Amino acid sequence: MGNTVIDIQGVSKIYASARGPVHAIDNFSMKVDEGDFVAIVGPSGCGKTTLLWGLTGLHPFSGGTALMLGEPVGKPRRDIGIIFQQSNLLPWRNLIQNITFPLEIMKEPLSQYRERIQELIDGVELSGFENHYPRELSGGMQQRASIVRALSFDPKILLMDEPFGALDAYTRDEMDTLLLGIWKKTKKTIAFVTHRIEEAVYLANTVYVMTPRPGTNSEVFQIDLPRPRPEGITMEDRYFKIVAEIKRKIVLDVEKQKEDGTYKSQAYSTVT
Repeated sequence: MGNTVIDIQGVSKIYASARGPVHAIDNFSMKVDEGDFVAIVGPSGCGKTTLLWGLTGLHPFSGGTALMLGEPVGKPRRDIGIIFQQSNLLPWRNLIQNITFPLEIMKEPLSQYRERIQELIDGVELSGFENHYPRELSGGMQQRASIVRALSFDPKILLMDEPFGALDAYTRDEMDTLLLGIWKKTKKTIAFVTHRIEEAVYLANTVYVMTPRPGTNSEVFQIDLPRPRPEGITMEDRYFKIVAEIKRKIVLDVEKQKEDGTYKSQAYSTVT
């Protein structure tokens, strides 16, 4: 791997709410090298999404330091692409218009990006659907479009927040394989939040586990599986053993907090 491009040191996030402050993240640290694929997992409500949103600059951290490409996180940047849980395609724009929307916002000359965008569209098997509207596309197709949109301006880092969580199991597996192909081809640095341990182990080189809220470092797992992932790897014992080990760690973290009386309800109305 290359140089460290995501460097998080002891970040925290506290939300103000009508019922008092909500401590979402506490003293969490993480490093991601250039070209790496890292997944973040943990129990529901532990602050995974909050962490990713903090890295976008949309929801600043309350404490600690976070560097992206060597610069402090401050505001959204064009060299960082974001893919959300929902595709967020504009219903009045067709597929190609949705894909070019960020470029229009950046006031970029679209003619310079047409070839790149068409290659991306071909790569995710959306050729022929350029003039279709979101209502005419399946959920998987909409998420493919959101991936193309995020890659259209050639960002150096992709932040992905459970992008396939709303899809059915078969389509989700297809999208995971598609994403690995894109990562192999583009060499992008990817930080991927998911609630599915199986997905994290299949996709990532490194898996960061967060404790129940307030989310902090629990354990880091280096995924010792071959690249590229062999067909059928998810049916092998070595894969299941890693998945089980991570799941066991999350369960133990929850049980420990319940035993010492520090466990809090993980449901709260801010970004989690």
